[in-house]
Order: sequence, then C-alpha cells, then structure tokens
Amino acid sequence: MIDTLQIKVTENSNPRLAETDFKNIPFGKTFTDHMFMADYEDGEWKNLQILPYGPIPMSPAISALHYGQAIFEGMKAYRLPNGDVSVFRANKNFERFNISADRMAMPIIPEEIFMQAVAALINIDKGWVPTQENYSLYLRPVMFATDASLGVKASDTYKFFLLASPTGPYYTKALKVKIETKYTRANEGGVGYAKTAGNYARSLYPFAQAQKEGFDQLIWTDSSTHTLVEESGAANVMFVLDGKLITAAIGETILNGVTRDTIIELAKDKGITVEERKVTVAEIIEGAKNGKLTEAFAVGTAATVTQIGEIGFEGELYKLSETSTRTVSTSIAKELNDIRNGLTEDRFGWNWIV
Repeated sequence: MIDTLQIKVTENSNPRLAETDFKNIPFGKTFTDHMFMADYEDGEWKNLQILPYGPIPMSPAISALHYGQAIFEGMKAYRLPNGDVSVFRANKNFERFNISADRMAMPIIPEEIFMQAVAALINIDKGWVPTQENYSLYLRPVMFATDASLGVKASDTYKFFLLASPTGPYYTKALKVKIETKYTRANEGGVGYAKTAGNYARSLYPFAQAQKEGFDQLIWTDSSTHTLVEESGAANVMFVLDGKLITAAIGETILNGVTRDTIIELAKDKGITVEERKVTVAEIIEGAKNGKLTEAFAVGTAATVTQIGEIGFEGELYKLSETSTRTVSTSIAKELNDIRNGLTEDRFGWNWIV
C-alpha cells in the first residue's frame, strides 16, 4: 500500500455535513465534502491529493470531450453495527476499472493508489456514511483524458477522481421493462464489457422512448438478431426459469457485474442450479406465458436486487408473479444485504474494513 502521507490533504473550510438532510438524498445528487484527485503525466501518476469537492478548471479542448476517453466504476461503503465502515468487494471494482482502462487505451491505476484513494476519502468523510437501513455511501471512481488538443489519438494525460455520494435505494418498486429489439447497447468487437461513458450515452435515446411508453427500463438484446437477452438498463438481468437461475454469459457485449458475480456465488452456495448461457427472448416470453418464469430481476451496484414486475414485448405486456412469492431472489438479496451491512458472517471475505 502507498503511504497515506504521500496524499496531500486540503480540508474543506465550508463543510456541508451538518446541513445535509439524510432523509432526502436522491441517488447521485448529494456529494461529500471532499474528493480525491490524481494526474497522469509523463508516464506516471502524480499529485495525489484530497481536496474540497467542487468544480475543476479544464480546457474546452480536452480530448475526453471530443473523443470519449472516459471510464468509471461504482461501489458502495456501508456502516457496520459497531460503527466501522466497510467497502464491498472493492478489489473486483479495481480489477474491472483497469479492464476498462486497457480497452479504452488509457493508463492503468496501480492498486495501491486506487485502494488508498478509497481509504483516504472515506476516512476524511466518514461522517457521511449513512446509518439508515438500505442506505450506503456510493463511491464513483472516474478517469478521463485531458490533452488540450484536437486530433484522434489516445491522450497522453489523464485525471483520476474519486467522488462519494450518500444514497438510499436506487429503485423503490418493481420495474416495468421493455425488451428492446431495434436499438443496441453494444456489439461484438466493441466496448460493451467496459464501463465507459459512451455505452451509457448511446442508451439514453432508446430509454427515453421507452419511458414515453410507460416503461421504467429496457432489456437489451444482441445487435445481430435481437433474439438474445443481454442486460437490463444499467444492470445485469437474471431470471428464475423452471426452478433454475439463468443469466446471459459474460462476453464482449455484457458488463461483468460485481453484483452479478456475487449473486451467482450466493446462489450456488445455496444449492440453486445456475446457468450462465445464451438466454433467448423466446424462452423468457414462453416462460412468462406458461408460468415457468417465476422471477425476473435486475442486479447491479446501484440497483442491488431490483424486481421486474412486468415485461413488454412486441406490444404485449406480461405480468410476472407477485414479488412476495419470489423465494430465490429475495433470499439471496437478504443474505447479500446482511453480509454487506455486517449482520451475518462474511464467509467469502468480501468486506474491506477501512
């Protein structure tokens, strides 16, 4: 680990913690008093510092704005019963951050910088970690290109930031989703498996169209045939079909979700049959018709486990079973939440006490 004394700390002279209403903190709109920042220049990371959260100066010519070199992650810190703060599976987010960086021709972040950035920011803003049930401190690592020049090439300079935002549940009800068969989130040979800003930008228009039709989210399908299920909005999607937990196998077009991996491990540990494979739209719709599809849910850092109540496809709407009857997803979600919040044994070693 890098010595934290190498991280310069400038404390916020106008802290906002005391005036923050923790009963009203919508996702991603409230930020803590500080942020972490580092610069990549001359082939190395330097200028590691904690500074007050706020705007930063930048040139309108930075290449991230013109050529899209920008990646991010999302992870959460939790307040444990004894007052400690734990970050859930930070090592997995670190690994995926660098997978994204490599795909986008960006420099990797050394593990000691990434992890010490997390520790330093949480330690100075520890009071921002909520204590309410189902609340957490959302952590957003982000890197973007900063060369102030035009020309299509990988930037030589970058900034790495770590932001923190207290938050409650991302969704508060079961979702009504539409299976998307026209627009595409990702394609083979592209960047679908990277957590890069452009993946989300291309999803916004189809999502807005679906909202006009009364849907909360989309289920994306493959770009070639639109017959295979891939993801659900900004999360992976899982189904309980004929008693088995099924989900699309990881590939170039599907993000390797940390929550996805966690749910699969917990399901296998419970003796539930898990199938990671090609999942067809046809079998999902047929299962919804004949009752063999008993559960459908989105999984992600923000969403955690969010139930899907209705699925729209080709003008038809298929209602699934009541969420109160969903024993597979609810039991797994409970164990996941108990582990993250320190209410049960961390048998898998997923919690990192900061």
